[in-house]
Amino acid sequence: MKKLLAAVFMMFVMTSFVNAQTESQNGPEITFEKTTHQFGEIPYEGNGTYEFVFKNTGNEPLILSQPKSSCGCTVPEWPKRPILPGETDVIKVTYKNTNRPGSFSKYVTIFSNAITNKEVKLYIKGKILPEPTEALPTKNNSFGSPVNNSSF
Repeated sequence: MKKLLAAVFMMFVMTSFVNAQTESQNGPEITFEKTTHQFGEIPYEGNGTYEFVFKNTGNEPLILSQPKSSCGCTVPEWPKRPILPGETDVIKVTYKNTNRPGSFSKYVTIFSNAITNKEVKLYIKGKILPEPTEALPTKNNSFGSPVNNSSF
């Protein structure tokens, strides 16, 4: 009898625990359309800017605090006002080209009062093209030369 009573009690406790976890929590939630952007190739002295779109999918206002970037060449701009439930906004991330040719991969960490995603990393990737070099015209034997080789 004691074992039966203990088993029924355990089932009651387990059922209560499962129901408590399936109820939705009150609070803000941040949901991004995407968290990685590939710029592709960027000119030698060019910059790349992308706007990451997000939505407050929770039921309370979402507040973002100052993001942290992986280096000084990655600059975030974020909304300073509370984002109301159901509202959409953007976080603008700019890669300031340091004129170092080659691939880059940087990120910005977004901090908020969201219930589940308190910290989200937004990644930007791309490749800075080498500095252009000026080439002198070369002789083209089939149609003449773009360089004046005539004798006077």
